[in-house]
Amino acid sequence: MSKNGRNLPFSVSQNFLTSKKIIRRLLNLTTIRKDDHVIEIGAGKGHITRELVKYCGRASAFEIDPKLYEHLRSTLSGAENLNIRRQDFLKASLPKNEPYKVFSNIPFCITTDIMRKLFSCGNPPLEAWLVMEKGAAKRFMGTPRETFSSLSLKPFFTAEIKYHFSRHDFHPSPSADIVLLHVAKKSAPDIPPAQRKIFTGFVETGLKYGIETMLTKRQVSTALKLAGIPNIQSSGLTLYIQWLCLFRSYAHLNKKLF
Repeated sequence: MSKNGRNLPFSVSQNFLTSKKIIRRLLNLTTIRKDDHVIEIGAGKGHITRELVKYCGRASAFEIDPKLYEHLRSTLSGAENLNIRRQDFLKASLPKNEPYKVFSNIPFCITTDIMRKLFSCGNPPLEAWLVMEKGAAKRFMGTPRETFSSLSLKPFFTAEIKYHFSRHDFHPSPSADIVLLHVAKKSAPDIPPAQRKIFTGFVETGLKYGIETMLTKRQVSTALKLAGIPNIQSSGLTLYIQWLCLFRSYAHLNKKLF
């Protein structure tokens, strides 16, 4: 296996949830209802899939491993609301117009790729519940400090940990702590979708070279003061609300870019 686990089937680097009791507990934490279309990424042996189809109106389960795919087809053939797809999720097309949700114990080795695909596309899910390593979840939440991943997500989505697992809940047991991350689309985004690319560029430049490469010290302090937001700490730690305020100021000062 390569360092990132991409050279072998995802099942080799995946930690499976097998307890029906725990899976039902997780599903009961969601808003999944009978009229929902739900996508599962890396269906594996079908433990989640088998319960998921009881909660939603329609399920689309992706599984790239040929043996696991055939196992799913043979054991879940009676589920009329299930579409099993033997396909690499990262290369698959997402629903273009219809609303959908995601519930999945994802392969941990491609967490970032999956998050980017789901939440940077033209029609992201209304909500997603993703089983992932705690460290990755905290990175997307911006805890203890904001990251490029969290700042790219927050204008359009909220993210919070909904469940903490025991390592013994999985087979094989993972080497890291695992959580269920809930990501939900905001009813009204903090910035216009058309400004998303410029915002991510602003964040990327600010993280790499400092915000003061785009705004002067006086512009930064004035923008935050007028918005009633505390100034940036001397340590350089910058909160999401500060990034958002400064981007809006940057947009106002550089209207030609928008």
